[in-house]
Amino acid sequence: MKLQQNFTDNNSIKYTCILIFIAFAFSVLCRLYWVSWASEFYEFFFNDQLMITTNDGYAFAEGARDMIAGFHQPNDLSYFGSSLSTLTYWIYSILPFSFESIILYMSTFFASLIVVPIILIAREYKLTTYGFIAALLASIANSYYNRTMSGYYDTDMLVLVLPMLILLSFIRLTINKDIFTLLLSPIFIMIYLWWYPSSYSLNFAMIGLFGLYTLILHRKEKIFYLAIALMIIALSMLAWQYKLALIVLLFAIFAFKEEKINFYMIWALIFASILILFISGGLDPVLYQLKFYVFKAADVQNLKDAAFIYFNVNETIMEINTIDPEVFMQRISSSVLVFLLSFVGFILFCKDHKSMLLALPILALGFMALRAGLRFTIYAVPVMALGFGYFLYVFFHFLEKKQIKLSLKNKNILLILITFFSISPALMHIYSYKSSTVFTSYEAQILNNLKSKAQREDYVIAWWDYGYPIRYYSDVKTLIDGGKHLGKDNFFSSFVLSKEQTPAANMARLSVEYTEKSFSEHYPDVLKAMVKDYNQTNATSFLESLNDKNFQFDTNKTRDVYIYMPYRMLRIMPVVAQFANTNPDSGEQEKSLFFSQANAIAQDKTTGSVMLDNGVEIINDFRALNLEGTTIPLKAFVDIESITNGKFYYSEIDPKAQIYLLFLREYKSFVILDESLYNSAYIQMFLLNQYDQDLFEQITNDARAKIYRLKR
Repeated sequence: MKLQQNFTDNNSIKYTCILIFIAFAFSVLCRLYWVSWASEFYEFFFNDQLMITTNDGYAFAEGARDMIAGFHQPNDLSYFGSSLSTLTYWIYSILPFSFESIILYMSTFFASLIVVPIILIAREYKLTTYGFIAALLASIANSYYNRTMSGYYDTDMLVLVLPMLILLSFIRLTINKDIFTLLLSPIFIMIYLWWYPSSYSLNFAMIGLFGLYTLILHRKEKIFYLAIALMIIALSMLAWQYKLALIVLLFAIFAFKEEKINFYMIWALIFASILILFISGGLDPVLYQLKFYVFKAADVQNLKDAAFIYFNVNETIMEINTIDPEVFMQRISSSVLVFLLSFVGFILFCKDHKSMLLALPILALGFMALRAGLRFTIYAVPVMALGFGYFLYVFFHFLEKKQIKLSLKNKNILLILITFFSISPALMHIYSYKSSTVFTSYEAQILNNLKSKAQREDYVIAWWDYGYPIRYYSDVKTLIDGGKHLGKDNFFSSFVLSKEQTPAANMARLSVEYTEKSFSEHYPDVLKAMVKDYNQTNATSFLESLNDKNFQFDTNKTRDVYIYMPYRMLRIMPVVAQFANTNPDSGEQEKSLFFSQANAIAQDKTTGSVMLDNGVEIINDFRALNLEGTTIPLKAFVDIESITNGKFYYSEIDPKAQIYLLFLREYKSFVILDESLYNSAYIQMFLLNQYDQDLFEQITNDARAKIYRLKR
């Protein structure tokens, strides 16, 4: 096809398809950079393919693996039948690629589909070229790239594509009022709800705004009211078969009998659809999302009927903590300048084209990141990118009005230069954002080896960060994972890892057996059930009773329990310990935990003091610490020569002090911690290789991770 010289005015179908292909290819190629970089590191490979980069991805990988196998264990928390697992299963069944290759590259291609609705939305306004620029920017914007790069196997790969398709259907309906688009909106909503159930609130807001938009600007047009009714039905909790049948039936009636349908019938249909929505529990998901992310309500974290007070998990998740405004702007538009121009452009877009106001719920969800955390910035990316594209359109239109003449060649060159400089920060971010895989090949092999030793009904106790990968590689059960980690869930793993070995062993057995019982007994609070069954008056007295090595269990042993202790958990040990450090009866912290891991950055040749990268100075020949001018005496210095052999040198300094200094020779790293954490099962069993052989059997002994089997 011979392109028009003034390509900014070209909106033909062929031209649009070419731009979509170019933008899609650009997005894919940018995502392949990480593959090229990561391929240089053999520790990122497992089964001859690069591993994925997101913990949650292993949940869907486990579900897809189980779907391929055709079964999974009862109550194993497998994502069997989930949307991404199902899509992966379909692709694996059709294409001749390995399972590992499919989960590695799915986000590369599916996330790049974001360019399609962006360009098509711009085309509805006769701005296809500017939509192309917006698509280039959005496809690799910092936050969108981070969550959809190659290896980022997660539902995020379509979490923006689908709402933008819904927005496209809204805009097409307002501009063209065609009957075909009437069917698209509810279908896209149903697909989006299937793909990402947490999208319920966004769908709810988009439909609500569309209804308001209709009442203000299209109150006399029946097709808009019918669209609202169909979308409400799509949003309801009815089974998808019933929803689809209702939608198709109503669509067919309207298509063939439109002239016989009056507004009374339309309003009756809307009322009926709203009634279906509320009866099916239509508001519950919205209220839950608001409480969890916006209000961060404790009752959502611990459940209203929980017996005790637990540490709030929201305080530990970086993605839902508030962020700096500059970081916020960079994550959305890759640079502050582009963000500001995009914001101005979006306002002008809405001023000139009222239908663009329908994008506000998506944009608002992105801006909610200022309150609810950086994970939400991704939603603002495509809308702000469209705003940037429109700003460029207004800019060139302004030059024409001011009779600032540019030849077509110069205009095209200027547009290309602006595009290049606008996406340059994103390209630099891609170059510098070198994410590692979730596990190294060594860690993956350790867990894979456990598969041959453990049974599918056995449990592995570990921190929730490792729950999904453990289930994927070892094919066992876990107490907690990336989807089950409220305070009341984390308490048990935290207790096992951060308390001394005797109570840790007792809790390991109890937590597993009671978790299994809870699937049939439906305990609202597992700890409450333990306290009740062991005739204790409160949680504190019950937990103290676990210090008895001869603790008598009222429950029978039904399976083996393993404890997974990786080196990578060391840096988050204070977070892990925080959950069990909270008194369940009062919600108060039992003690002030002190822990820090650091590396040496300098040494004073005169005094011999060592400066660490956390601001702490080791002084007096490794006998004390200097922190901001305050001298802190050390209880002992422990020089750990070998984590696997348990070879270390213990030098007691001040018996009355509370702080230990550990030096890990294999990692050239220092650990500063208090006495309670030093005596924890994790520190003693992993770093020092000191374990009670009456309670535990060592299954794997590696400097990267150790696995113990509970003997109790």
